[in-house]
Amino acid sequence: MTIQKETVRLYRNTYVEINLSNLRHNVSSLVKKYSDYRYHFGVVKADCYGHSGILPIKTIVDAGCNYLAVATLDEALAIRKSIKDIPILCLGFVDVRYITTCIEKNITLTINSLDYLNSITDNTNRLKVHIKINTGMNRLGVARKTEFNNVYNLLKKSSNFLLEGVYTHIYNPTSITDTAGQYKKFEEITEDINLKEIPIVHTGASEATELYPKKDYTNGCRLGISMYGLISCNDVDLKSTFSLYSEVIQINEVESGIVGYNGAYKVNSKERIAVVPIGYADGIIRKNTGREVYINNKAYKIVGNICMDMLFVKVDEAVNVLDKVEIIKDINHIKKIAEHLDTITYEVICSISKRVPRVYVDERC
Repeated sequence: MTIQKETVRLYRNTYVEINLSNLRHNVSSLVKKYSDYRYHFGVVKADCYGHSGILPIKTIVDAGCNYLAVATLDEALAIRKSIKDIPILCLGFVDVRYITTCIEKNITLTINSLDYLNSITDNTNRLKVHIKINTGMNRLGVARKTEFNNVYNLLKKSSNFLLEGVYTHIYNPTSITDTAGQYKKFEEITEDINLKEIPIVHTGASEATELYPKKDYTNGCRLGISMYGLISCNDVDLKSTFSLYSEVIQINEVESGIVGYNGAYKVNSKERIAVVPIGYADGIIRKNTGREVYINNKAYKIVGNICMDMLFVKVDEAVNVLDKVEIIKDINHIKKIAEHLDTITYEVICSISKRVPRVYVDERC
């Protein structure tokens, strides 16, 4: 039986359901599949990819991830309030003013350049760090061998730092050519050191880990979107973890005229238009018009301009007031929504705002 893990008062019957059982299944299956890696980073940035709260993160840890990765120090500190012992890597920039906080809270920092390293040297005391290498994405990271060697040598000589890891990010894993070029650059930049002497070397996120054989010098992989079931993975039946529900609050029998702002949808003959209390303030942006939602397991289309707090669905006689509306149904639906929005699955789930309560369910309670 599915049991709600956390009581949420729903004054508006619109909510995200997070399936912790499926999340646990996905993570444990991935950790088992990639057992040739010693370190499995659970990437939980962006409020756990929109899943929100500490329960999904605790589930990810319990299912086998032995390191966490976040984008910001704020995210790391929020986790540290509840999980004291697991290492946390901050993938993004941390201002020099907060280095002592990182040491106190055992947060691992990313070194992205020699200039950044020099700026924090006098403020540290056994600070754990990973060196980020820019192998072609040109976002963050050390891009040249000489700079890398300077960073590496400074870290090794200084008692203020504990050099724990080296990593890069594969920006286009579906391209064999681009990815091969990135690995080549990674190896060229690090060729003057023995990577096997570095405690943790990680290069691949979810897709790269799935699509390419493990490099001999790596012992870590970063699991992000795969934990939430939103990429294909051979030999693993990944399950849906994120669903978004609302309900029909009114049905208008429109003989003719318009529906919604700007008269964007015109009715020429009788139509039934359901009003649903969710809108772009909740993350359902106006570009969602024209895509499908599900009511009683049947697909219906969103029509008219989506409002800040409500949207319209063209329905038939089978739909009644208070019927549940699946705004986001499952993995396959998320993929269809991403295609409709001309975006990626990550953005679909990360866009759902914190105004929408999260309800956690777990069959293991």
